[in-house]
Amino acid sequence: MSQLYYIALVPHESLRERVKGLKEELQLNFDVKHALKSPAHITLVMPFRRSVDAEHALVSSLDSFAATQSNFEVVLDGFDCFAPRVLFVKIKDHHPITRLHVSLNHFLSVELNFEEKELKSSFHPHMTIATRDLSEEAFNQAWPLFEKRAFEDTFVVSSIFLIKHNGKHWDIFKEFEFDRKDS
Repeated sequence: MSQLYYIALVPHESLRERVKGLKEELQLNFDVKHALKSPAHITLVMPFRRSVDAEHALVSSLDSFAATQSNFEVVLDGFDCFAPRVLFVKIKDHHPITRLHVSLNHFLSVELNFEEKELKSSFHPHMTIATRDLSEEAFNQAWPLFEKRAFEDTFVVSSIFLIKHNGKHWDIFKEFEFDRKDS
């Protein structure tokens, strides 16, 4: 039996609630709910399957990887889109997240034999608020409402998260804290 996972950065709870509020607003006004199936997050590794037997090795390896990483800050500033289906909270500086993504991909490839197709090389860090079930027509109505709308927040990234699908939606499964010596 296999299980579905992804690896992400997850902000503190109050920010997760703010982003959930945006997703709920879009659900109410545009009947979209797919983005509500995940907690607010920035994806580092897209969904992948592993056998239940491989879960222990995955958890152990991610714990080892996280112990080698250092904290950094993420600044959220406004909204952006991947027309014509995706709306997201915009991240001001991609560099620290991109460095982490590259390092994590290399680690997963070497340590856990992740295949190239599981580790996307194109990467644009963002925090999705509407996707997949947002029709082009709804996107054309929603985007002008968010395009110039203000949204600012920050959070310290001090861990990565393994997110696991429960058959209906995604749950935070495990948190892997970074090395805390320089915080």
